[in-house]
Amino acid sequence: MTGFRTDAERADVARVERLTRVTGFFNPDEVRIAAELVDERLTKGKASGYEFVFVDAPDGDELLAYSCYGPIDGTQRSWDLFWIAVQPHAQGRGLGREVLRETERRIALAGGGLVWVETGGKALYQPTRAFYERCGYVEEARLRDFYAPGDAKVVYLREIAASSD
Repeated sequence: MTGFRTDAERADVARVERLTRVTGFFNPDEVRIAAELVDERLTKGKASGYEFVFVDAPDGDELLAYSCYGPIDGTQRSWDLFWIAVQPHAQGRGLGREVLRETERRIALAGGGLVWVETGGKALYQPTRAFYERCGYVEEARLRDFYAPGDAKVVYLREIAASSD
């Protein structure tokens, strides 16, 4: 079992920036936004609407993986998974799936029942889409040319059981 941390620390702003950059899946604006969301959580607390799951390397010097998620305002049980990333050297060992399942568990504990995920439609994101599909997510929509010509927004959904804990 992986050790998860949910409290954002000041150092996580730079750690998330580094992690999202080295994956090669996020453009410079997305890398900046990912780091800004950590900063917003540190500034506003729960009122930011952003929650996190972090996995640190055993030595504590590196962020191995993380997710950022939050409830969708105006809905009863829908949550967005905004970001999930794993260090390239740690991929392929199930860490991403563990972080995703921990994220879903925490959403269920908070009364959530639907997890929505958006990703790109370019070939670069085929491994990302395959990951979500292997984890039980179903493509609900594809908005052509959303991000750029030839890059659709692909929306996935997974229904999770609300926790009785």
